[in-house]
Amino acid sequence: MTDYFAVTLYSGGHRGAEAEFGKLAEHWGIQEVNFSFEGHNIERTRGVRMLSLEELAKGDVSMEIVSTRMGRNYSKAETIRKVIQSIFHMVNNGYHVIAIGWIQPDDTFKGGTGWGVELAKLFNRPVNVYDQERKGWFSWKDNKWVVETPVIVDKTFVGTGTRNLTDEGRKAIHKLFEDSFGPAKEN
Repeated sequence: MTDYFAVTLYSGGHRGAEAEFGKLAEHWGIQEVNFSFEGHNIERTRGVRMLSLEELAKGDVSMEIVSTRMGRNYSKAETIRKVIQSIFHMVNNGYHVIAIGWIQPDDTFKGGTGWGVELAKLFNRPVNVYDQERKGWFSWKDNKWVVETPVIVDKTFVGTGTRNLTDEGRKAIHKLFEDSFGPAKEN
């Protein structure tokens, strides 16, 4: 893709992987939208889109469904519900979902990021994850993870992931941007 100025990153702006996606998007001149909500602290300030209670409600889902789909228990706390709701907006707006973290033994992805990955699967969207333990990229194809290095070719993508970004994860995101958009513009 050469016209990367028409590309938009959708994220949550948290420290770690999401902040790294945002920094690189800014460096490459890519548009950035970070979904947040009242009382939620994020690292990125560029492109913040505060969701109203009505907008958050559009992403509402039973926490039992989330827990069942993810194979783990989530607390019923209001903050985690709002995070889950904001993740819906990221995935609903961004076509290609790219996440950094860890694939679990049950093929889900670790943490809240895992819900974004599950939504991408449910919405039949392209989804790529970088597993920081295995130090490699994977795509969800035919109901399993397969080794595949992604390239961003769509005009919208989700960049999400762990707050505990490793050096390898950071390098993987940077290489993804270089492979997708070529050298960064000069500042």
